[in-house]
Amino acid sequence: MAEDVKPTRKNLMEIEDRIQLSERGHDTLEQKRDGLIMEFMDILDQAQDVHQSLEDDYERAQTIIDTARAVEGDVAIRGAAAALKEHPEITVESKNIMGVVVPQIESSKVEKDLDERGYGVLGTSAHTDETAEAYEDLLESIVLAAEVETAMKKMLEEIERTKRRVNALEFKLLPNLYENQEYIQQKLEEQEREEIFRMKKVKAKKEREEKEEREEAAEEAADEDEADAAAASE
Repeated sequence: MAEDVKPTRKNLMEIEDRIQLSERGHDTLEQKRDGLIMEFMDILDQAQDVHQSLEDDYERAQTIIDTARAVEGDVAIRGAAAALKEHPEITVESKNIMGVVVPQIESSKVEKDLDERGYGVLGTSAHTDETAEAYEDLLESIVLAAEVETAMKKMLEEIERTKRRVNALEFKLLPNLYENQEYIQQKLEEQEREEIFRMKKVKAKKEREEKEEREEAAEEAADEDEADAAAASE
């Protein structure tokens, strides 16, 4: 409430400083929000491509493994999968996008040569190789999708936080500061008008008193002149 603010020039200066700081902060946050939204839209476009690639890789892997099971049998395919000795490794680092820390997921040992997959080349067919390759591609797509999805989530959370801060400044803090500023200015102007009116009254009173003193002095001087003239005539 503006009425709770003491209308002094010191408070007015403090409020004006807060207004300037809040306006600069509001502009900075708006720029950050707009920048984050642009970055988010870029990631969103990337996510759509990644999701499409993931769906394509998944459908391809399912088609290939179904064919391999039909040709070689489910036991043979499971045995080839169980023969894998060197499992994929995932490392998570981070990168900064406009102050938002998002994960950067790197995979290694996903794509392998024939002799690195563990199963015997002579005891399997090309269907097994195609299945392994398809699921290696699918795993790469899953890792990329996880990175993009997490980045989108963190960016969206930061956008929402920034929007709330912008709205708080724009619709709550700044209007309250403007209201307090106007209230103090009005009160100070009223005080100034009252002071001017009081000074005018004091000045008028002083001038009236000085005038009365001059008139009294003039009357006394006139009386003395009359008395001197009467004494001289005698």
